[in-house]
Amino acid sequence: MLEVCLLGTGGMMPLPHRWLTSLMARYNGKSILIDCGEGTQIAMKEKGWSPKPIDVICFTHFHADHISGLPGMLLTMGNAERTEPLLIIGPRGLTKTVNALRCIAPELPFPIQCVEIEENEQIFSFDGFYIRAFKVNHNVLCYGYSIVVERAGRFLPDRAEALGLEKRYWNRLQKGETLELDGKLFTPDMVMGEPRKGLKVTYCTDTRPTESIVRNAQDADLFICEGMYGEAEKKDKAREYKHMTFLEAADLARRAGARELWLTHYSPSLVRPEEFMGGVHRIFPEAVAARDGRSVDLLFEEE
Repeated sequence: MLEVCLLGTGGMMPLPHRWLTSLMARYNGKSILIDCGEGTQIAMKEKGWSPKPIDVICFTHFHADHISGLPGMLLTMGNAERTEPLLIIGPRGLTKTVNALRCIAPELPFPIQCVEIEENEQIFSFDGFYIRAFKVNHNVLCYGYSIVVERAGRFLPDRAEALGLEKRYWNRLQKGETLELDGKLFTPDMVMGEPRKGLKVTYCTDTRPTESIVRNAQDADLFICEGMYGEAEKKDKAREYKHMTFLEAADLARRAGARELWLTHYSPSLVRPEEFMGGVHRIFPEAVAARDGRSVDLLFEEE
């Protein structure tokens, strides 16, 4: 199960009913935070989740509404007596930016490892899942992220028995090991079925529509995309400031074949985003004008 919570849905400035941009996901004992705008800690408390076990923080870019909550988050982690290392991933300049923000949090009981994205698309692998960063089109260097949980095929006992493998070796092949027994080589593909469908969440904000978004959101179980402007007539403004309208986000979701779209990163002037969903649903029916705290538990198909 992949747990996902959209902690904050605001762009530019926090509002009484809307915190700034942040997403948290949990899988296999790991917690991933994407962006950390002002109010992220409050949104996390409202959800009932804790910052102490956050293993990875990914930043899309370094505008204040996406990173201004980091110093306070680090202090809270330190006050919780965290000692485990924290991995932070982001665009070029990440190390300099994090070190500058740490001027008010200079002494922490845990190490921070900053990894700067070097390619237009780059994969970061973890136990049981990976994060793919992909470049988008904003007025500063900016990335989207996909969290992907792969799932191996079923173990096929009949194949193992036909190969004459003793049961004590089965588990090792299931875990991906290659075995050499009595001069014979046994590989996992010899006893495993075709890979099964996994889980995928794609997240992007602060960008114009790009083919990289369509490609990376392909067949996503959940596509979370910025909708800075609900009004179709603000398309020119969206172009000027390198943002998106609701309708443009819906078109990306349709082209990517995503299962569901959550809109986020609203302009402060967009008080009731749900009022602009009519045109969105005509393009992509499975779309939601998300609010802070919207959550989902994504399950494998067989579950």
